[in-house]
Amino acid sequence: MLAVNVGLVANLFLAAIKTTIGMLGHSPALLADGIMSTSDVAYYVTVAIFIRLARKPADEEHPYGHSQMESIAALVIGSFVLTTGVAILWNSVNGVYDLMTGQRSSEGATLAALAVAILSIVLKIGLTVFTRQIGRQTNSAAVMAMAYDHRNDIFSATAAAVGIFLGQRGLPWVDPLAGALVALVILRTGIEILRSSSADLMDTVPGRALAQEVREALHDVPGIQQLEAVHAHRFGPYLVLNVTIGIDARLSVAEGDMIASKVEEVLCRRIEFVRQVYVHYHPTKRGQLVAGQKTPIQIIP
Repeated sequence: MLAVNVGLVANLFLAAIKTTIGMLGHSPALLADGIMSTSDVAYYVTVAIFIRLARKPADEEHPYGHSQMESIAALVIGSFVLTTGVAILWNSVNGVYDLMTGQRSSEGATLAALAVAILSIVLKIGLTVFTRQIGRQTNSAAVMAMAYDHRNDIFSATAAAVGIFLGQRGLPWVDPLAGALVALVILRTGIEILRSSSADLMDTVPGRALAQEVREALHDVPGIQQLEAVHAHRFGPYLVLNVTIGIDARLSVAEGDMIASKVEEVLCRRIEFVRQVYVHYHPTKRGQLVAGQKTPIQIIP
């Protein structure tokens, strides 16, 4: 919520000043950047609502809680970013065409527009670093999506500043062209956010890094002969793991349960953001293992 609130206040300020100066200062690129900041305000409000909903505790219909609301919030961000990119691209291409064909003339943007673009660059660099740190600490898909959006704003403000600078030196078509280039960057990021958040909702985990982390965590757990499968489900920033292991066929049910309990304890302790672990164990014919013996884990394809 801190990341959301800081971003909301910053975008409110930037949306007002960039839109106003973009119109008064005759800068299509800065105006396009201001429109993007205005859309940022709208979806930041939406994200704040989703993140508050994600805090709701588990209930009968949602036994794992409501944390996946954060992934849905990331989808909302990606949709807003994609829509904004399309609108800016269309407007900028029209502006370049009008200037090149003589249907519209421009004397270049004012110095105030250039100053606002530079101010936006500095502010967005700080917001990108700040939000990315919070995203990594909380493992929140929504916060990381906001960090990517702040990074996009750096590119868009830089392009606007370059366009304004060159427009003041007799190249007015560079300003809307810069807006079009900004739109392409925005479109790419929107697609990345949508793909990442959709993957979370479709349970496309674990990746190689998580599978290796599970393997290393269980390497020294006594009684495990095989680590056959690892499946993970993401619930917001948290993970629920389903692990299948092979143990000695001669062990009792109680001994197998002790091994499974140890697996749960080790994974929850050693892997950050793992909320719950379900362990399935079955007998294996590999080797003659007694309880307490340590055997290297083998990953079965």
